[in-house]
Amino acid sequence: MPILNRAAELQDEVAEWRRNLHAKPELLFDVHETADFVAKKLEAFGCDEVVRGLGRTGVVGIIRGDRQGAGERTIGLRADMDALPIKEESGVAWTSTVSGKMHACGHDGHTAMLLGAAKYLAETRNFSGSVAVIFQPAEEGGGGGNEMVRDGMMERFGIAEVYGMHNLPGLPVGQFAGRKGPIMGATDEFRVTVKGRGGHAAMPHETIDPIVMAAQMVQALQTISSRNANPVDAIVVSVTKINAGFAHNVIPEEAVFAGTVRSLSEANRDLGENRIRQICEGIASSHGATVSIWYDRNYPVTVNHDGETDNALSAATDVAGADKVDRAINPMLGGEDFSYMLNSRPGSFIFIGNGDSAGLHHPRYDFNDDVIPHGISYWVRLAEQRLGQ
Repeated sequence: MPILNRAAELQDEVAEWRRNLHAKPELLFDVHETADFVAKKLEAFGCDEVVRGLGRTGVVGIIRGDRQGAGERTIGLRADMDALPIKEESGVAWTSTVSGKMHACGHDGHTAMLLGAAKYLAETRNFSGSVAVIFQPAEEGGGGGNEMVRDGMMERFGIAEVYGMHNLPGLPVGQFAGRKGPIMGATDEFRVTVKGRGGHAAMPHETIDPIVMAAQMVQALQTISSRNANPVDAIVVSVTKINAGFAHNVIPEEAVFAGTVRSLSEANRDLGENRIRQICEGIASSHGATVSIWYDRNYPVTVNHDGETDNALSAATDVAGADKVDRAINPMLGGEDFSYMLNSRPGSFIFIGNGDSAGLHHPRYDFNDDVIPHGISYWVRLAEQRLGQ
């Protein structure tokens, strides 16, 4: 099944929705206007149920099929709605009207494509069982996917499988990519506070210098990936912030640095946290200082289930052709809170090509509207394939 004729017909209308959302970006859970736009569209399409306020500001639409089938299963299709705190520099006519906020990750496109698929599925209903179209807030750091799961979404709608999709700059339009197993990394965060004894820079022997210790710690943390982890298992420890001191002739009392640990397994998450604590505590102790460590296990690894990944890539192949579907893309260490949904139900997360655009989270990024009919066709094919066409 190539691109659906109806999906091609819907492209201009869906692009208009997308550009409207792009011009009015909202952050994290504060997506009230976006969620209202989504809910009103779903109601206008004739969805059998439209539920607001899941996971604080999420929206779920239920579309029941007209065909008789052996089972009355429900599958979930998920899009994210939130934007980023970035000042837009794309120069497009539909640029952000909200200072310091923009859709720099394409969630406007994800939402619009899933709305287009919902419109089609509500018109045709050529399947048995039900489709749950899931519109999630707060993917960009707020854990909205986890909030929707904790709100009982899967149980409430009887969702048996769940699928997600994200655009990927650099992958040509009309192409898809995925893989079984880990596809996106865990996104743990840490902050280390080193407390020594301050004093005059001309008399360092009377101080316990926290800057020297922090520098040693930052260097030593790099041995976690180079000397502690199996070289074939991905883990990255990046220190991204450091702050200490206030004058050129004063050794301060305290130094603080922070960063992130990215990994593709629970074992390496444990390794990263344990070694950060051991290294920093050991260096501090050897200098007679103290250290406090805050460590947050943020989004877990996004792990695709084998059978459901076969389902997703089969649907993508039906739309794009086998030569335009990469079934073994390399995992990425960016994070994705669809991981919580995959920990709750079997499913798969794949990528759709955004073409030669600026990168994700870049101020000049814009979702490519040429992707729309491909994305709609993928969602429709996946739904009809999983629900018995």
